[in-house]
Amino acid sequence: MADETIMTTDIAAHGASRLPWVEIDSFNLELKDEEGFLGDRASKGAFRETLEEWRKPLRKSGDDPFGKELSENISKKELDAILVGDDTEASAVVHSTIEDFAQELAHVTRRFLKTKAWDKTERIVVGGGFRDSRLGELAIARAEIVLKAENFKVEMVPIHRHPDDAGLIGALHLAPSWIFEAHDSILAVDIGGTNIRCGVVETRRKKAPDLSRACVWKFELWRHADDEPTRENAVKRLVKMLKDLIAKAEDEGFKLAPFIGVACPGVIESDGTIRKGAQNLPGNWESSKFNLPASLVEAIPRIGEHDTAVIMHNDGLVQGLSEVPFMQDVKRWGVLTIGTGLGNARFTNRNGKRER
Repeated sequence: MADETIMTTDIAAHGASRLPWVEIDSFNLELKDEEGFLGDRASKGAFRETLEEWRKPLRKSGDDPFGKELSENISKKELDAILVGDDTEASAVVHSTIEDFAQELAHVTRRFLKTKAWDKTERIVVGGGFRDSRLGELAIARAEIVLKAENFKVEMVPIHRHPDDAGLIGALHLAPSWIFEAHDSILAVDIGGTNIRCGVVETRRKKAPDLSRACVWKFELWRHADDEPTRENAVKRLVKMLKDLIAKAEDEGFKLAPFIGVACPGVIESDGTIRKGAQNLPGNWESSKFNLPASLVEAIPRIGEHDTAVIMHNDGLVQGLSEVPFMQDVKRWGVLTIGTGLGNARFTNRNGKRER
């Protein structure tokens, strides 16, 4: 990489296309075919549907090794154990499901790679909850083999960190470089259709200036889908979680930055509103009258002795940002997050190194 230094003195806009380490070429890209959104073909729901299809003929003959258990209720841990277990028929069903899913993942990835925004992508990181399993890792590896057999020169690799941690750690790369000079941690929020997770993220810059050793020190998790709160109550609960974490970080002696990085589903506008894609969140988050970053600043105006800054971006993109330190040997790379849908973002590394 070149020796020039990137100077970052300002706070980025919400949903920015230019961040301290990367240019964002595309995110939340919605590709369609005759059956609907392509991403739905490589979601965790699609994997369960494929598993169900492989079980149907066995169920008719009374030989379904999974018995009456619903495909959607079989945990990833159970499926991983079956892969290496003694029940060869059950193992064969899981392997067949992985193969079919990998073919779909390869198909969807192929379509992304053929778009202008994803042209010349050298590496794709795969995250999301599905990745956190042996069957997910096998599906990713198989999809890469399929693409390479078709002469696509692209790597597909599982995300380095646990996807839950990655969704928080990525928020570090939304922050301007100067904020780390006097602080050793930030607050991060990862909002999903089922859970809201908040955490204190340690930078560990002394061990690794590129933030490759960053970690989640402590987090709080709320499964809001169980409570079905209003939007206002969801924000109140989120604020309480953040204030609790601030108190714990101060008690532990952390030098918490006056910064909150927020990962949220959908297309994030520069003013902090959400244009689309937040339909699974509690209440109407796409209203032009609702602004989560502004609500957080109003509720937590200062952290320590400084005014609070909040930056919000797409959740799949933020998860991908956790990989920035590990992507410095390529120029163009992307992220796919396999969850309820297929989150996606494509990045181009900026020339030079961010000033630390």
